[in-house]
Amino acid sequence: MNRWIFLILFTIIFSNVNSQEKWSGNTTPTYSELITHLKKISSLHSEIELYNMGPSDYGLPIYLCIVNGAKDSTNTFKKAREETTILFNNAIHPGEPDGINACLIWLDDLLNNKKSIKKLPVVAFIPAYNIGGMLNRSSNSRANQNGPNEYGFRGNAQNLDLNRDFIKMDAVNSFTFAKIFHALDPDVFVDNHVSNGADYQYVLTYISSLRERLAPSLNSIIYDRLLPNLEKNLKENHNIDLFPYVDLKEKTPNEGIVSFNDLPRYAMGYGSLFHSISFTVETHMLKPFPLRVEATLAFMKELIKWTSLNKSSIEKSRDEARRFVIESPYLKYNYINSYKKDSILFKGYEHSFPVHKITGLSRLKYDTNKSYTKYVPYYNSSVAKDSVQLPKFYYINAQEKDVVERLLANKVKMTKMLQDTIINLGVYRLVDFAPSKKPYEGHYKLKNVKVQRDKELVQLKKGDWMVNSNQDAALFIHSVLQPELEDAYLSWNFFDSYLQQKEYFSSYVFIDKIEEILNNDLKLKKEYELKRKEDTAFANSEWDQLYFIYKRSPYFEKSFNRLPIYFQ
Repeated sequence: MNRWIFLILFTIIFSNVNSQEKWSGNTTPTYSELITHLKKISSLHSEIELYNMGPSDYGLPIYLCIVNGAKDSTNTFKKAREETTILFNNAIHPGEPDGINACLIWLDDLLNNKKSIKKLPVVAFIPAYNIGGMLNRSSNSRANQNGPNEYGFRGNAQNLDLNRDFIKMDAVNSFTFAKIFHALDPDVFVDNHVSNGADYQYVLTYISSLRERLAPSLNSIIYDRLLPNLEKNLKENHNIDLFPYVDLKEKTPNEGIVSFNDLPRYAMGYGSLFHSISFTVETHMLKPFPLRVEATLAFMKELIKWTSLNKSSIEKSRDEARRFVIESPYLKYNYINSYKKDSILFKGYEHSFPVHKITGLSRLKYDTNKSYTKYVPYYNSSVAKDSVQLPKFYYINAQEKDVVERLLANKVKMTKMLQDTIINLGVYRLVDFAPSKKPYEGHYKLKNVKVQRDKELVQLKKGDWMVNSNQDAALFIHSVLQPELEDAYLSWNFFDSYLQQKEYFSSYVFIDKIEEILNNDLKLKKEYELKRKEDTAFANSEWDQLYFIYKRSPYFEKSFNRLPIYFQ
């Protein structure tokens, strides 16, 4: 063998061994180390492709690593969209870096057995999504976590939690993520995390989409086929128990575990809007970092294996889900836990409430020397409190550039109005809402939204947008444009300017007009006289009386509380 070829091969093999040892230990790479490593192996191995997909809030790029792309790399994204693809997202919370190490170990294993690559689906992963948070590195920002030695911070450079930003898209990162997501159209999507909560025996837990929210085809393939397969194979092949995310009903698992509501603001909830089979992996914070990485890697391997063997079923279930949403006349929303009591076999630790010697108060304490396996209450069903009839078309005023920008970023097909026109359309008029008392991820989010739907002649102008809801992105469209839905653009304050009255009246002038107004509107006159008779406070307030008439008169502004979105 040529001496130089031998040295190159020796260097590659030795480098892989060393890197595997490094990724398996109690350290996780910095952003620079991570990207440098991936650039190196992608330059040495044609099967690994690394793409700069766009900016982060910090200014440094967000990369995407793809395995088993097209022979001609210019067709890799086309192959991903047309064939079966898995996308893993890492370091959305950089203090939870298990997925970073797991992906690096998986890559090293793969490069030592290249023959297996062709059997894979297209496998893509974002090495580090929250770069600003990853560069804010320390050893103490996660007080409850057992390793690694150093890690990043939850907030991004703007101090936003990016796992709440997938609808409002305040961060530059979120636009880059949308670019990645739609360039791939992943059939399966996984967001890697580390949990924070109760203590128990499991290393590996998961969140899956609320089954009641899913289209029937996805409900079936996830809950009847995929999850049973993962549970079985993780136990048999890796001796790892896979358990649902331990979201507590009260203070300890004894009172029960509830299913997590994966709203669209979250990564996996966002993925579900586009009918990707979506999971959040949650390893347990108190387990040693190497064990958490091992569990994340095992989940990754078994999911890739199952996806490889079920490509046609996955594609079929997604196609059926798209048709299901497009053909559905109604959309259910506002899902809440039904608190219908079931039970699940749980591996936990005994707990007690001893008095703490410093605070003098009882505290929760788990005893890891006293493990148990027993059934605990499991509240795993949800019901929709509301539903809404879905329109065929939406119309959006061109001045709503922030809304239009987000729709286009998510590949919503839209048509520009070519001329001014007047159409009889449905309008949304806000009747009531409650703003949040505290800021939430940069917003005072609106809740308890109540909307009145009317028909009016609407003046549309050249440049306004028409959106046909008969398209693959239908569920996303309805979720952001229907104003009552939990993560609608309205709730995230996109339309707050329309909720403020702009014109008023001077009482001493307007009072001279009310007789004419009441005589021309006998229904209003009757309502006014009845209220004056029954409401003493109203009868004693000139302003209240005048505003009552003004608000129902032709002088009151038509745009007040009317959203710049219309439907047909």
